[in-house]
Amino acid sequence: MAQLALSIERFPIAGTFTIARGSKTEAVVVEARLTHNGATGRGECVPYGRYGETVEGVAAAIAALGPDIAAGLDREALQYRLPPGAARNALDCAFWDLEAKHSGMRVEERAGLAALHPLITAFTLSLDTPEAMAQAAAAATAAGRPLLKLKLGAPGDRARLRAIRAAAPDARLIVDANEGWAPVDLPLLLDACAAAGVELVEQPLPASDDRMLARIERPVPVCADESVHDRAGLAALRERYDAVNIKLDKAGGFTEALALAEAAEGLGFGVMVGCMLASSLAMAPALLVAQRAQVVDLDGPLLLARDRTPGLRYEGAVVYPPEPELWG
Repeated sequence: MAQLALSIERFPIAGTFTIARGSKTEAVVVEARLTHNGATGRGECVPYGRYGETVEGVAAAIAALGPDIAAGLDREALQYRLPPGAARNALDCAFWDLEAKHSGMRVEERAGLAALHPLITAFTLSLDTPEAMAQAAAAATAAGRPLLKLKLGAPGDRARLRAIRAAAPDARLIVDANEGWAPVDLPLLLDACAAAGVELVEQPLPASDDRMLARIERPVPVCADESVHDRAGLAALRERYDAVNIKLDKAGGFTEALALAEAAEGLGFGVMVGCMLASSLAMAPALLVAQRAQVVDLDGPLLLARDRTPGLRYEGAVVYPPEPELWG
């Protein structure tokens, strides 16, 4: 029987962040707060236009559940009241945080997880010219970030790969094309990734046109991002992808993200845990899911001009588990 409050917050990005679908200069998030018996639980989500979401629409969907939450709607019932997506994520994470504060038990204990450990996160390089991305790669590795995620998906990607590899010969590389490659170009681009030592390629083809992945040789493991949200339809992707990228905003919260990770492992997928551009409040629950992932991409706060206070602690590429004051 909690009371709901929400706010829309804006975090400026350090520069401009560009992917195959466009550029942005700020991260716009919706924060949900649930208060009961003097304790407040928080959750943050990022409405994403690619999935038909708007900030106003997500905020309205969250606000509409205020009376039901006050009347006793709980986290379990929430899973059936909202579909997977940003609105459910914010509320689901707020429920987990509130439950932890009421019980005095950390979320990982309540969820039956092992003790948390610091993790190495990828650091994302925004889509740019080959020269600019090469310079960014060199700077990132010099700053102690050995795992780089390259935003590709535009003409000239093979030149970008060559330039980045030359500038950062020892870096581990993963690629995210954000649905930006055409099927006709895919074999050549995957070969270029293999030649550059890329370890994983995220969502090379549009989610609506990814059937080709089941019919070709994949010299680099391919990871589903836009093609997978929650457990529904996961089995149908088994012949097309080698791994899945779990994001709480897609899955609809920490509850489904944990279940999705377990289901993916059961089907033989590798697990990556990623994020939208958001603050440490959004990264904190994802960091718990990421404890079981082979690839961690939770660098959202590193790309912002400012983060929440308190936020997660980052030291180079290492991100530490959240303190209770932040979440969980």
